[in-house]
Amino acid sequence: MQLDERTITEAIIKRYTEKLLSATKCDVAIVGAGPAGLVAAADLARLGWKTCLFERKLSVGGGMWGGGMMMNEIVVQSAGKEILDEFGIETQLFKKGYYTAGAVEAVCSLAARACKNGAAIFNLISVEDIVIRENQARGVVINWTAVDMAGLHVDPLTVESKYIIDSTGHPSEVVRVIERKVDTRLMTPSGKIEGERSLWAERAEQTTLENTREVFPRVYVAGMCANAAFGSYRMGPIFGGMLLSGRKAAKIISEKLKQEKV
Repeated sequence: MQLDERTITEAIIKRYTEKLLSATKCDVAIVGAGPAGLVAAADLARLGWKTCLFERKLSVGGGMWGGGMMMNEIVVQSAGKEILDEFGIETQLFKKGYYTAGAVEAVCSLAARACKNGAAIFNLISVEDIVIRENQARGVVINWTAVDMAGLHVDPLTVESKYIIDSTGHPSEVVRVIERKVDTRLMTPSGKIEGERSLWAERAEQTTLENTREVFPRVYVAGMCANAAFGSYRMGPIFGGMLLSGRKAAKIISEKLKQEKV
């Protein structure tokens, strides 16, 4: 068969356009494809909810790719290992309660499962704003990351969603938009982003789960974004809390969607 360049181009444009058009209305829009976002996407899609995941970078995986200081191994505790086991990711016991896994295998496996479960993943797209109706989030406003990086004056498009998960890590990008642009208080002690504290792995792993909750009507925070929003510690290259946080966010939102469907 002789390959035709025009057909290749048509295939890419048509298939991507179909995927993007389908994503303009979804149940859950997840912003940030780190470990928490990938687990949340995989779980929500598995449960039958239309799920779209937006990542501003070229690659998914967030901070998990680099392990610790570019040594691409990660650490999880026993509870986190259970999720890696479920996703078919190989782990090795290091010491009692400490398990290691290859960062590359972990990211690839999480992303593959999210895709296989039916989540639509879009990389190189930034979320620059949210849609507000009656003081509730009702969607995200998207643009090409390249547009943002170049500082071009190009208007964005919108995606309608019933819920949003901010899993953008330390920057807390969606929550910062709300803090800056919406005349309201966040569901934090001060009504604003509390900001993350210095590294304390044990405490941070605990509070990541505690802080995985609603921060604004229909907006939930997961992963490191949860600790940044509610003012707790960072944890460094241990990822169990991130994985469990994504699962908790998915479970809460799935229950909400079920109630609304009745």
